[in-house]
Amino acid sequence: MAHETPGMPHETPGEIPEGTLLDHHCHGVLRTDPDLGAFEAFLTEADAPAAPGTSFFDTQLGFAVRRWCPPLLGLEPHSSPERYLARRRELGAVEATRLLLGGSGIGGYLMDTGLPGDLTTPGELAELSGAPVHEIVRLELLAERVANTARDADRFLAELAAAIRSAATQAVGFKSVAAYRHGLDLAPEPPALADVRDAAAKWLKKRPAGGRLTDPVLLRHLLWSAVHTRLPLQLHTGFGDPDLRLQRCDPLLLTDFIRASRASGTPLILLHGYPYHRNAAYLAHIYPHVYADMGLTLSHTGARAGAVLAEMLELTPFGKLLFSTDAYGLPELYVVGARLFREGLDELLAAWTASGAWSRGDAARVERLIAADNSRRVYGI
Repeated sequence: MAHETPGMPHETPGEIPEGTLLDHHCHGVLRTDPDLGAFEAFLTEADAPAAPGTSFFDTQLGFAVRRWCPPLLGLEPHSSPERYLARRRELGAVEATRLLLGGSGIGGYLMDTGLPGDLTTPGELAELSGAPVHEIVRLELLAERVANTARDADRFLAELAAAIRSAATQAVGFKSVAAYRHGLDLAPEPPALADVRDAAAKWLKKRPAGGRLTDPVLLRHLLWSAVHTRLPLQLHTGFGDPDLRLQRCDPLLLTDFIRASRASGTPLILLHGYPYHRNAAYLAHIYPHVYADMGLTLSHTGARAGAVLAEMLELTPFGKLLFSTDAYGLPELYVVGARLFREGLDELLAAWTASGAWSRGDAARVERLIAADNSRRVYGI
């Protein structure tokens, strides 16, 4: 497969079949077979190996992979990691990925291409899955690429504005990792143009080659630039790798920004959330342009995913909760995210309909909303 230029806005057109899932936040998968250590590294948000004598397979996510993925490759559920990876090698990376994606029940993807590594592009993921893939543009990466060639602050800001406008004509949304780069405790209002220019000049002057954008003024400028496009804006909240400080990733820290952006009508999607998922549910409940997401959270909570999903459904309006996997690197993570969502929601709805709290018709309608219809509406797909 030809490699596309990563991070360039584009999409692969196509219809998303009824009854399938629409994964509104995910990433590319590896093009090659990982060894045991590399595979395990995708089962954790930690940046170091498991403790001596232990394995990241011994986690909720690791057990979920062994429960749901082996049957798609012709093995028994709960096969050992060694047997599973041997089978994967027998099939080869391409065939294993095709089988896993084909068995995930996902019929469409919105892909954030902002992560590094030898990962599939949206076009490659579409070819492997047989499903349409649309791109979500990561704001910070876009700004860093512009900075790589900008000669001064004025040129940087002009080219950044042009790049965001161009992306907005082709992408279905934007994504910000300000939670990683600074934290969500940013000043809520749009920064003054003079402050943005001064911040850009200082950043460009001291920035090493390929340096990351962490300046809070420029991060705010990116957020508001995206808001002005009216395209959905995904915001990382809650847990992630050690690069963030969890206490600064509570979505409640965004409350003033949410209030300030309300008049724009721009949809704000609060990704992940855990362990602040109830806070995200509250914000989606209160503010008309705020939505909640479950990606990453359900995969890592595994057998407890249904309990976490029930907590998200306590306050989140049913038309404002969006399914995603946040899968990255391993096609197995698409499978696990989808299966845990289906299993958890089916168990909840069965209990609520059996008790008479919900009707079967309402339960079926809510399942369709969360699985795909909410994302279709929010992203205009």
